[in-house]
This record gives sequence, structure tokens and C-alpha cells, in this order.
Amino acid sequence: MSMGPGLIMLPGPLFAANSGPELDIKALTFDVFGTVVDWRASIIREGQLLAARKGYDIDWANFADSWRSGYGPAMNRVRTGDLPWTKIDDLHRMILDDLVLEYGLEGMSEAELDHFNRAWHRLSPWPDTVAGLYRLKTKFVITTLSNGNVSLLTHMAKNAGLPWDAILSAELAGHYKPDPEAYLKAVDLLSLQPEQVMMVAAHPGDLRAAARVGLRTAYVIRPLERGPGRPVNTNPDGEFDYTASDFLDLAVQLGA
Repeated sequence: MSMGPGLIMLPGPLFAANSGPELDIKALTFDVFGTVVDWRASIIREGQLLAARKGYDIDWANFADSWRSGYGPAMNRVRTGDLPWTKIDDLHRMILDDLVLEYGLEGMSEAELDHFNRAWHRLSPWPDTVAGLYRLKTKFVITTLSNGNVSLLTHMAKNAGLPWDAILSAELAGHYKPDPEAYLKAVDLLSLQPEQVMMVAAHPGDLRAAARVGLRTAYVIRPLERGPGRPVNTNPDGEFDYTASDFLDLAVQLGA
């Protein structure tokens, strides 16, 4: 069903062809939340586990969406100077404290709140993620480039078996994506030129910001990131260097 220019409702798996030229890529930097891991299903599962212990009866899908929807505004408070530099773990906790009141999650101890907040450290990868990363790792340096703080990304990698060569984060630049400093700091830390680095993400805005400072781009389509039945941009105009249905598809296109 058409949803306007570049938007379709996906009834099943999407198979995308290589849309990019041969490029001198040395490293791939990956967005993580939604691109590498399925944050929504993972938070829903964590909520259900909490409910089984505490007896809560709430819509955990709605709760997960609410928790995630607070992410952008919280980062903007840092970006505008309303808050000093604040790690994502702490921003997540600020949002959670508000949601505890909104959803009536009464009777949680500090230890329980801290454990639940660290659900973001325990997010599960998409089915293709681990195998695809191992394939891509045979040809490229692979690293995170996420707004998640370094400790969060490290714990997530250990929990999910993600084979990164390095953990890079916006935290290292002191600027959240899509600020240009976040991308350029990663390029500098890799001792490469921007055109030798490819940003891999499921979010067009992230890729556009990376492209503005000279990085190459690979769009990986994750139609279920925000739940079933959502419109998905399939890059019909070839805006990005590559478009892939998953990491294994991207590996094939990149010759890994």
C-alpha cells in the first residue's frame, strides 16, 4: 500500500539491490539502537519480566515506545545547554523516573529501578546481526557509532555476542548525533579520511548527517523497528550509497 513518496507498507521481507559504486571503504561505523539491536521487542520483554515479578498490568509496547520517544528530547536538552553533558544511561533514567509515575509502577526499589534502566544494556540483536557482522568484519574494521555511552555499548556487545573491533560513541566527542562532531571524532579516532568510512544505519537522518561531513552511507532497512504495520522508507531515489535488507545482504553487496 502506498504511503506517499518513498514510503511503503512492507508485507514481508524486502530484498534490495546494490545501489552504490565501488568505494575505498576501510571502516564501517554502525548506529546501534534499531540498526543492530531490536530495542522495542527487548524492552517489551524486560517489562513483561518485571510485571511477572511485581504484578503490573500495563501495555508494555506502549511503555517501550514512550521510553524511546523521550530519547530525542532528552538529548536536545544537552545539545541546547539546558543540561550539561549527560550519558544516555542517565538520560534513560530521567525518562524512566517520569514513566514510573505516569504508568503507576509503584513499589520498585532503587535496585529494581537501576536493573530495569539497564535493560538498554541487554538489548537483543536482530536475527541477521551477529552473522552479518562477522562477515563484514572479514573485510572492514567494524565499530559502533552510537549515542549510547561506552559502558552501555560494551555491556551490550558482551551480552549479545557482537564482534566489534572497537566501541566508539558520541560520548567520546561530547556531542550527540546528528551533530557533525560525533561523526568526525570517530573518523579521527580511526585515523582515516571521512570518505574511507561508511556509516551504517536504519535511520535516514543519521545517514544524511554523516554524509554532510563526507562519510559514505549504507541504509539497512529494519521494517519492524517500531513495530509491525509502520511505513518504511526504502531509499527509492538512491539517496544513500548502498541500501540493504539486512547485514548479510550488505556483506554480499560489499564483497565480504
